[in-house]
Amino acid sequence: MRTGVIAKKIGMSRIFNDDGRQIPVTVLLLDDLKVVARKTMEKDGYTAVQLGSGLAKAKNVSKPMRSYFAASKVEAKRVLKEFRVSSENLIDVGSQITAKHYVEGQFVDVSGVSIGKGFAGAMKRHNFGGLRASHGVSISHRSHGSTGQCQDPGRVFKGKKMAGHMGSRKVTTQNLEVVSTNEETGLILVRGAVPGARGGWVTISDAVKKPANKDAPMPASLKEKSSESLDKKQPEVSSSMAESSASEKVKDDES
Repeated sequence: MRTGVIAKKIGMSRIFNDDGRQIPVTVLLLDDLKVVARKTMEKDGYTAVQLGSGLAKAKNVSKPMRSYFAASKVEAKRVLKEFRVSSENLIDVGSQITAKHYVEGQFVDVSGVSIGKGFAGAMKRHNFGGLRASHGVSISHRSHGSTGQCQDPGRVFKGKKMAGHMGSRKVTTQNLEVVSTNEETGLILVRGAVPGARGGWVTISDAVKKPANKDAPMPASLKEKSSESLDKKQPEVSSSMAESSASEKVKDDES
């Protein structure tokens, strides 16, 4: 069992196949996803990895959490999630997971907090049919009707479907197909809808009702540190090139 990932829901779009058919997809972003901590059987009694995503401002992070991130030598993160893994799939602290963690055609389960609808009636919340639309029903067409029996039991059973708060709860959509991934931009395109609003955070994990994909990287698709060092050197090279071009332009103007 390998780790899942934390992603940010960007929104929905569509892509076209070679034959012209369109596929509705949800765009998910891996925003600087790194391993913040790891749990081992010897120390914690179970094996898991804790991931963090998104950069948080220092003023919005409490002092205990600042010390927690400093001990792991990781920047302060906006979201923290823990994923249970097998012992052979533990990842070192500080490693960055890329979008290639999932491959094209793989099935995943996506969990998120659904959009809140506020206080909703029985027809909207539980798909009730409502009362008759005739004149005999006096301004009570969308009510849920009776909720109990007689003097025995003389109460309403717990869990009765009635009007109440709708949405804003954890929802998991299973068996969504990964259409494509982009390691450079950190984007994952998933076929179909994903719970939650735009800009919300979701978790992606391997589908539990589908066989494991043989092409999926184990324990994860990690960004190489050498590439990070090259990325740091690129701004220095570009700045030196800009300075040289500027000096050449000054010489041409003087001539």
